[in-house]
Amino acid sequence: MAEPTAGPLAESTAAPVAAPSTDPAAGTRARPETLARAVGVTRRYGDVLALDGLSLDIRSGELVGLLGPNGAGKSTLINLFVGLRKPSSGRVELLGGSPADPARRRGIGVTPQETGLPATLRVREVVDFVAAHYPRSVERGALLERFGLSGLERRQIGGLSGGQKRRLAVALAFVGDPRLVFLDEPTTGLDVEARRSLWEAVRHFHAEGGTVVLTSHYLEEVEALAERVVVIGQGRILADGTTAEVRDIAGVRRVTLTAGDLPELPGVLSAERDGARTHLLTTDADTLVRALVRADVPFSDLEIRPTSLEEAFITITARPSRAA
Repeated sequence: MAEPTAGPLAESTAAPVAAPSTDPAAGTRARPETLARAVGVTRRYGDVLALDGLSLDIRSGELVGLLGPNGAGKSTLINLFVGLRKPSSGRVELLGGSPADPARRRGIGVTPQETGLPATLRVREVVDFVAAHYPRSVERGALLERFGLSGLERRQIGGLSGGQKRRLAVALAFVGDPRLVFLDEPTTGLDVEARRSLWEAVRHFHAEGGTVVLTSHYLEEVEALAERVVVIGQGRILADGTTAEVRDIAGVRRVTLTAGDLPELPGVLSAERDGARTHLLTTDADTLVRALVRADVPFSDLEIRPTSLEEAFITITARPSRAA
């Protein structure tokens, strides 16, 4: 019986089973390898249900953004994939085996939300220490240059700024030349310039064939980096697809116009005033515009566009959870 896998587009509490290909040439093309897999995974912390029957595949060459409100289960899922936690039920695989196998973990890199490095050690000592745990590693100078840390090799960790410490913590996830990297809130505490510099380092790794899974509270970060977006809420997958597909799942459009006071209009989820401009989020832009015309409301400069990822995220996670 085939294992359930996360499809390219899903809006359900369980990932669908992939349909067999009807393309006769498909068998001659190499399919992406599944590097990490969760199958029907549940994880409890006492009475708290952090993950609820979640299934997800991470395939080679993907750059996946995990989104979800606080407590949605994002960090728990990463902890299961990297072997820091075990599922209460279900199965987790990493690089074709158990996440508890040290040989599997040598193929990945991880930056957790919170890291602590010995204050008295120097940057080069920390990098070399971590590199010694892998069969091969990235050259130290090249690694530090990529993450904007050149010239700091002799600096003690305690003498680094908060942003420099965070960049070093992220750089350490890449030191072992991994196939798959998990980054949990990688740019927390970084200024805009440092954040964008780190984005470029992640893009470089991905462009060379690396696979990345990241979580972030900065939705523009996920929108800028991720090719695939997975929205998690209450321990379940609420949406899974490209940024455009996730926006379509939300089924919301932004209508902007210049007008005076507006009457009550159908399908409006929220309204925001910005000077003379009014921004409306709606589930049916056509019906809204027809209602404006029928109400004889004077307006101008009408603009209708897809929602941002942030607006789609808010809409999807605000929906009532469906029973399994």
